[in-house]
Amino acid sequence: MRKRRPSYEEQIANDYENGRLQSVAPSKADLKRFKEAARATFIKDRRVNVRLSSPDLMDIQARAAEEGVPYQTLIASVLHKFVTGRFTEKSSRLTTRSSGRAKRRRAA
Repeated sequence: MRKRRPSYEEQIANDYENGRLQSVAPSKADLKRFKEAARATFIKDRRVNVRLSSPDLMDIQARAAEEGVPYQTLIASVLHKFVTGRFTEKSSRLTTRSSGRAKRRRAA
């Protein structure tokens, strides 16, 4: 069964199909700012070592596979989003382990 789009997405799709949307090219200043932000985000000049439990590492690797990224990239991305205040939890299609951790989380 196909999910129905939210109304704002339908409006965007309708506007696109009817030619009411226009592409807006960013200014040179915007492009420069975007490039600098991208460079600053991807500079990786420090190395850290973190000990994880085997089950946690397996879950991280599975989530990374689900997202289509290497697991170390996923870890770095999660940490970056957390420290910049942009971290939001997204539910996974993965099943939870039988450790009971998911049950304890729901109960909290």
